[in-house]
Amino acid sequence: MTALSQVTVAGTIGIITLAIWLHLFFGRAWFWRVKKFDADGIQFDPPGRWPKIVAVVPARDEAETIGEVVASLVKQDYPGPFSIVIVDDHSEDATAEIASRVAEENGAEEKLRLLTASALPEGWTGKLWALNSGVDSSHSDPPAFFWFTDADISHDADTLRRLVARAVREKLDLASLMVLLQAKTLPERTLIPAFLYYFLMLYPPRWIADEDLGTAGAAGGCILLRREALERIGGFAAIRGEVIDDCALAKAIKHSGGRVWMGLTRKSQSLRAYGTWGELRDLIARTAFTQLRYSALLLLGTLLGLLLTYIAPIVLLFAHDATTKILGGGAWLLMALSFLPTVCFYRLKPLWAPLLPLIAVFYSYATLLSAARYWLGKGGQWKGRAQAPGKT
Repeated sequence: MTALSQVTVAGTIGIITLAIWLHLFFGRAWFWRVKKFDADGIQFDPPGRWPKIVAVVPARDEAETIGEVVASLVKQDYPGPFSIVIVDDHSEDATAEIASRVAEENGAEEKLRLLTASALPEGWTGKLWALNSGVDSSHSDPPAFFWFTDADISHDADTLRRLVARAVREKLDLASLMVLLQAKTLPERTLIPAFLYYFLMLYPPRWIADEDLGTAGAAGGCILLRREALERIGGFAAIRGEVIDDCALAKAIKHSGGRVWMGLTRKSQSLRAYGTWGELRDLIARTAFTQLRYSALLLLGTLLGLLLTYIAPIVLLFAHDATTKILGGGAWLLMALSFLPTVCFYRLKPLWAPLLPLIAVFYSYATLLSAARYWLGKGGQWKGRAQAPGKT
């Protein structure tokens, strides 16, 4: 290849890469402007009548966090009828005992029910079966809304009240909050902000809320769902085998004519810590290949796309001609500027923003691992279960 053709190829790659970032920066519903989606500062007038709510918490081996979770739930300042169902999903630790003790210590024995999930049926994921069990247990006195929240998430006392006020005022069928994940250890500070950034890129909140668009997403750690909307889609049986269950639920609700909304919060926080790179690698790998619909072709296209989008701008900085360097530098600048608000949302130093190319390499590795695990019959690993469907 002659020097001129090398320059031409590099320049073409530079144009494509910069075009990608111009699109992501300006043309994807401003997904990176996270302050626009921060729900903590918005207050809605209280409804005339506060609807009945049942919180359903699936818990499997959560002894480390369930006590703080239960305490945050029983301390909700919700003015209407409110009860909690903890669904013990065959825990082998003291999850149930701790939940019961904390409820008693807070004088909330009558507000909380402990339920043991039955054996997991074929074709169901563990979490969805636990949620389904909690919903079924409320049939005799059904609520207006279910609040689905995880056994490792602690909420401020006003979380439910604010969610319900929004849902009633805006006539939402599903309202969810992306809770604040921990970013304390070095692996967390490196990878967690990008986890949020990539999620918002895939599911821009403005597109989720737009009834004329098909984009549907939700954050499974905190979902308020109208009972009638759940019944309209046929209950959890309609999505029983989905690994990315939160987004599958949002898609089913929206496609049935429901209104969906998702925001961000710092008032609800994950208690789960990731102290090692391997733990975060597994978090990413659990659903990465599922997101690609278990397609080798989509995997190849995604990896090439990651290379062109995140790595090429850095490589182009070492090109011989100035124009190509400018193209690569412009793409890297847009990349860093778009990542910066997420970095600041996690209250990290701005110097993390230009490191997104290196972070993307780790995510590429985890995506490859996700595919390998699926092909080995170990896809969607969570709490000792392989939840992805078997390779056919």
